[in-house]
Amino acid sequence: MMKPNEKTALLIMDLQNGIVSRYSEKQDILVPFQKAVEAARGNDIPVIFVRVAFSEGYPENNPRNKMFSVLSKSGGMTVVDPGTQIHEALQPQPNEPVVTKFRVSAFAGSNLEVILRSMGIDTLILSGIATSGVVLSTVREAADKDYAITVLSDACLDGDPEVHRVLTEKVFPRQADVMTVDDWVNSLK
Repeated sequence: MMKPNEKTALLIMDLQNGIVSRYSEKQDILVPFQKAVEAARGNDIPVIFVRVAFSEGYPENNPRNKMFSVLSKSGGMTVVDPGTQIHEALQPQPNEPVVTKFRVSAFAGSNLEVILRSMGIDTLILSGIATSGVVLSTVREAADKDYAITVLSDACLDGDPEVHRVLTEKVFPRQADVMTVDDWVNSLK
């Protein structure tokens, strides 16, 4: 008999040093993410960390890609760069995969789908930075791949609070359940 959480995974997306540091003026921004990770671990829900990083020399970066082509010139964001490592407040445990992606969506250029399939996962709990970046792109792609999706609204951050609000209140509910971390944790009891 399968336990209800056996087919669910929590994705912690782009909570890496170089991205978290952009929000460092806001105190306690990582608390909802930490609560979600703690709840997942306490309920035997796999936690998968996702980061964006590139190979030395940036062979993945096309000059037509407005977002990432700049890195080829300015440097940084390579797989060994400190800015691409998972933030110390959310360190993965040895059994928790760290997926490296090369585009905005958690699926793009990564082995995430292989990992999810191998684990029999059909339900994703999404959190990350930024709401208008990795979360939006991953919601869309995960929905197209027929995953059941929950977005943890307070475990998502965006530089523009109004964009975050519109996405979590108007856009995401078309393809995902949207709830706070506390509501999700309570639903596990």
